[in-house]
Amino acid sequence: MPLVSLPLPDADVLLDEAFLTPAAAEALLRELTDTIAWRHEPIKMFGKEVLQPRLTAWHGDPTARYRYSGLALEPQPWTPALQQLRQQLEAASGARFNSVLLNLYRSGQDSMGWHADNEPELGPAPVIASLSLGSTRRFRLRPRDPARTPHAPVSLDLPGGSLLLMRGATQQHWLHAVPKTARFAGPRLNLTFRWIVGG
Repeated sequence: MPLVSLPLPDADVLLDEAFLTPAAAEALLRELTDTIAWRHEPIKMFGKEVLQPRLTAWHGDPTARYRYSGLALEPQPWTPALQQLRQQLEAASGARFNSVLLNLYRSGQDSMGWHADNEPELGPAPVIASLSLGSTRRFRLRPRDPARTPHAPVSLDLPGGSLLLMRGATQQHWLHAVPKTARFAGPRLNLTFRWIVGG
């Protein structure tokens, strides 16, 4: 299926709910879950250090270093599966990627709080290619400044194999999150491919 643009002001967001076939998505989920060296990192929130409510990994080119929430991430090498995915996503998006952040949500109790991918290393208008594997989870978007961007929050149920592309001014004007849920209980793996400026 082609990428379909979502009608959001001050944003450029596209979605393909079936970028990978169910069989390909399931096989990739199993491979990455079993072979990635997952980490359970502490982050700083409101002055306190807490464990992230998910497992993570950072892979990319050797110079693609990344900092967020008090973490300084050194990239692990590209695996064959991640390298192939990078090529597929570059072809689909027309963008280049030198790194990928992997988030493994072990159950509906793992989550991601409201944030924007707006760290300096990503540049002023980053292209973020977000690929979901496994259980469907709800992805939420809301304006950073409702007075400037008057729009109700948006909820998207992203199934395994779906691709969400965020680019342009999206990270400047919108926040996104993956909230906790009792509705979707299975594991979910999300990969966000990006370009680290100077990496």
